[in-house]
Amino acid sequence: MSLYITEECINCDVCEPVCPNEAIFFGELIYEINPDLCTECVGHYDQPQCQLFCPVDCIPLDPQHVESQEQLLEKYQRLTAQKNASISE
Repeated sequence: MSLYITEECINCDVCEPVCPNEAIFFGELIYEINPDLCTECVGHYDQPQCQLFCPVDCIPLDPQHVESQEQLLEKYQRLTAQKNASISE
């Protein structure tokens, strides 16, 4: 699964810089997570960094974007390959 940020977000700016996939961005009112970029930190860390550092615990699993650990790892590998290809250009 991807993660998402609930309305309890206090816009503390802690989650966005710790996201290794740059999946977190400031939305219309609160921070949001791009599910196409979120791997729950699979491939980077043992647990999602945004959840770890969030002071109000407002980043649950997103039931709208269900993914297995294998799918998250594949997404991580695809994103890493894309990032490395763009650096090489």
